[in-house]
Amino acid sequence: MTQATPEHIGLLLRNARGEKGWTQGQLAAELGTSQSAIARMEQGKQNLSLRMIERLEAIFGRSIVKVGKPQMTHLRVEGGRTLSGEVDVNSSKNAGVALLCASLINRGTTTLRRLARIEEVNRIVEVLTSIGVECTWLNGSDLRIRRPEVLDLESMDVDAARRTRSVIMLLGPLLDETSAYLLPYAGGCDLGTRTVEPHMQALRQFGLAVEARSGFYSVTAPPADDDNRSFVLTERGDTVTENAIMAAAHREGTTVIRNASPNYMVQDLCFYLQGLGVEIDGVGTTTLKITGRSAIDVDIEYFPSEDPIEAMSLITAGIVTNSEVTIRRVPIEFMEIELATLEQMGQNLEVSGEYMARNGRTRLVDVTTKPSELRAPQDKIHPMPFPGLNIDNLPFFAVIAGNAEGQTMIHDWVYENRAIYLTELNKLGAQVQLLDPHRIYVNGPTKWRAAEIGCPPALRPAACLLLAMLAARGTSELRNIYVIERGYEDLAERLNTIGAKIEYFQD
Repeated sequence: MTQATPEHIGLLLRNARGEKGWTQGQLAAELGTSQSAIARMEQGKQNLSLRMIERLEAIFGRSIVKVGKPQMTHLRVEGGRTLSGEVDVNSSKNAGVALLCASLINRGTTTLRRLARIEEVNRIVEVLTSIGVECTWLNGSDLRIRRPEVLDLESMDVDAARRTRSVIMLLGPLLDETSAYLLPYAGGCDLGTRTVEPHMQALRQFGLAVEARSGFYSVTAPPADDDNRSFVLTERGDTVTENAIMAAAHREGTTVIRNASPNYMVQDLCFYLQGLGVEIDGVGTTTLKITGRSAIDVDIEYFPSEDPIEAMSLITAGIVTNSEVTIRRVPIEFMEIELATLEQMGQNLEVSGEYMARNGRTRLVDVTTKPSELRAPQDKIHPMPFPGLNIDNLPFFAVIAGNAEGQTMIHDWVYENRAIYLTELNKLGAQVQLLDPHRIYVNGPTKWRAAEIGCPPALRPAACLLLAMLAARGTSELRNIYVIERGYEDLAERLNTIGAKIEYFQD
C-alpha cells in the first residue's frame, strides 16, 4: 500500500482545487463542510478518512492518492444514544438507475442533478462507460451523460452488469439499437427467484426476441415500426413498467400500457421522458398512453425526486431510538400509508405543510418523530402496489414493531427470502418468529442488546440491522456492508449528523 502523509495529501488536494479554479469556500460547499476544515486538510493538519478521499476524487474526477483498499468495509455502532436534529432525504436510488438507462434514448446531453452516489448507480455508470457512453461527474453529485452515435455493446463490462438487477432495464432503451446482442444475467440482492418473464412479456409486444443462454440473454431486435399497440402487464412491477415505457418512448406510434405501476420511480422516469418531448398521459395512474419519438436529441437537466425508502429508513431511526428527529424532504405522496400505519401504532408525528421537489412535480413535507409508546397494530402489516404500503418499506416495520407492546404479524408476500433475513434481528434481542418464508411475528417490546452480525445479502434487512443497532446499548458491529452501500449514500455518516456514533473500519 502506498503511504502518504497528511501534508502530502494536503498538497495534492490544494493542487487539484487550483486546477479546477475553485476557492476553499467553493470546495467546502461541494463537500458540505466548512472552509476552515478545507484549510486544515490542505495544511496537512487533518487526517482524511478513506471515504473522504473517495468523495474528493469523485468531485475532482482524478486520483488524489493511491490507497490499497481491503475488500470489505464494516460498521461499528455505539448504540443506546438519543438522536436529535434534522436530516435531508437524498434522491431516489431506484429513480436514478432508471434515468441512467433512459439516457441512452437521448442523443443529446443529459445532466442528472443530485444523483445518489451509491454502488448501484456506480455499477450502471460502469456499464454505460464500457459501451462508449461519456459519463462525467461535474461535482459530488451531478452527472453529465453523452452517448456516442453507435454503442459498443460487445465491450459491455460483464462483471459490473452481473452485480446489479438494474441491467435488465437496458432492454427497453436498447430495443432496436442493433440487430442482435448479448446482455449478462442480472444480479443484485438475494431475494429468491425473481423471474424476468414479465419483462419479456412486455417487450415481446414490441417484437423483441430474447433467448436465455449460459450466463447471458441473447437479444434479437425487432424492425422499426410506427404501429399503435395496447397491452396489459400481467405483473404490476416497477422495473417491468419502466422497461415497457422506455421501449415505447422511441417508437413513433402510440402505446397504451394497462396495469402499469404508478410508483415513484416510474413517475420520475415519465417526467424525464416528457422533458425529451415524449407524450405521456396518465402519469400516476395504472393506464399510460405513450406517443414516442424515433429520434430524440435534446439537451436536458433533470433532478430525480427524493427517495421514500430512505425517508422511511430515517424515520425508523428516530422511532427506534425514541428520539425527536426531523426528516426533511419526505415525498408524502409515497409515504401516506406508512405514516398512517405508524400513527395507528401510537407513534406521534408532526408533518409540515407541503412544498415542491426540485423536479417541480413531487410533493414534499418534513416529518418529525416524537418519543412515543407504541402498540402492536390489530391487523397484519403487508405491502401493496402504489398507493399501498411500499414493498421496500415493509422490513422497517419489523424494527419498529420490536419497540411496540404486543404481537405484530408482518406478511412479505412478494419475496421468498426477505422475511427469513429479518430473523437476524433476534441476535440484537428481538423476538421474531418465522411462520413461513413470507410471514413473521414480532413480539415486543424489545430490550435491544449489542451484537456482531454479518450483513445479509438483501439491502433492506441489512439496513434494518443497522437501525436496530442504534437502539442497542453497547457496541455492535455490522460486517461487510457492501449491500447497504448499493442503496444508500453515506447512510452512517448522515445518521451521525443527528447524534448517532457509527464508524467505518476495515480488516
